[in-house]
Amino acid sequence: MELNSADLSTILNRLLDTAADNLRVAKILVQLGLDPNNITYDALFNRLLEIVLANITLANMFALVGAIFFVATLLMQTMVPLRIANMAGCSFFATFGALSGNVGTFLLYLLMVPINAVRLRQMLRLVRKARDAAQGDMSMEWLKPFMTERKYRRGDRLFKKGDAATEMFLTVTGRFLVKEINVELPPGRLMGELGFLTPNNRRTGTVECIDDGQVLTITYDRLLELYFQNPQFGYYFLILTSRRLLENIERLEKAVVQQNAGPQVTAASDVP
Repeated sequence: MELNSADLSTILNRLLDTAADNLRVAKILVQLGLDPNNITYDALFNRLLEIVLANITLANMFALVGAIFFVATLLMQTMVPLRIANMAGCSFFATFGALSGNVGTFLLYLLMVPINAVRLRQMLRLVRKARDAAQGDMSMEWLKPFMTERKYRRGDRLFKKGDAATEMFLTVTGRFLVKEINVELPPGRLMGELGFLTPNNRRTGTVECIDDGQVLTITYDRLLELYFQNPQFGYYFLILTSRRLLENIERLEKAVVQQNAGPQVTAASDVP
């Protein structure tokens, strides 16, 4: 056991000595073609310049430009320009592999170009769909095949505030009233979508049917699947809920203003 340890220690010492010897400045200068005993800055600069000029080939130029594009990808913060720069870098490296006769390098980077192109196309489609959802009025017709029909009569309560929320509704016919804010929901309106985003999935209001009508329902589990499968719907859903919250805030602000203005009007009417 001690003999094996001694042999291992000897081998490691020899390896370290060899590595140190190869890293000596004098040996590096000799490998560069310089005299260690007569070295000047001009001689060192001229020798490095000669090495650079000797290696300037068309293949190496393509490799240099490809390396610049790959470094650029490390500095980019968004995916679209990163994919474009990566495609450019792969194209230059593939050309380098072809000109230098390196088949492995050529095939590797050649295959990476269409992969990045497909990902870039998917990203651009996602951006375009998100922009359309933000600027336009997205139809909910495509959602109806995933929903279940349900009918309500006047006086029926769909849900009340604080109940556990498990599904979202789309009004088709009839009229429905949100009691807390006294707002009627006409056909074509979503309701119950805020419960999908609230903690513990609780209802934020009470909805009753004030005129016989029909609705379509979809469970939150199914809605969650569609949310991740269709980025356009997911983005639209976020915009829809944000608008609904902003409407509620605006309605609350108006109510506060009217409440504050009420006593002033009453006081003014008492003046003879």
